[in-house]
Amino acid sequence: MTAPVRRRRTVTVLVAVLAPALVWLVTDPLLGHRLRITDPEAGETLDIGLLPVVVIALLISLLGWGLLAVLERFTRRPRLLWTVAACAVLLLSFLPLTGSGMSGGTRTSLALMHVAVAAAVMAGLPGPQSRPAARSSVPSG
Repeated sequence: MTAPVRRRRTVTVLVAVLAPALVWLVTDPLLGHRLRITDPEAGETLDIGLLPVVVIALLISLLGWGLLAVLERFTRRPRLLWTVAACAVLLLSFLPLTGSGMSGGTRTSLALMHVAVAAAVMAGLPGPQSRPAARSSVPSG
């Protein structure tokens, strides 16, 4: 992997961590909506703070980078396979948001965080499509 690719992917991971953190900052401290998930059966409430948001976004981003690196090394169509996997992970990440125990504001904020991470990772990790070098029509020789 070249230095510019590594640099771009590192910046992508940073953006993917900052994006949901900004959603949390707007939602929780600025708008005053606590992100909470309640389990009515157990009587427990989980407050979602900034640290878990940042840690989970970092882990997901690094796992995405790792998967892309493996696919680039061992497959012929790494971008296609990675994009399909990334879309599947995004769709699966919405499943917990369909459950009960959270307000509409919490559900919306969490969905925005999921989309923010996915948008950053899916836009930045694969990078621009590389094009094969154009062949010269002048014979060498």
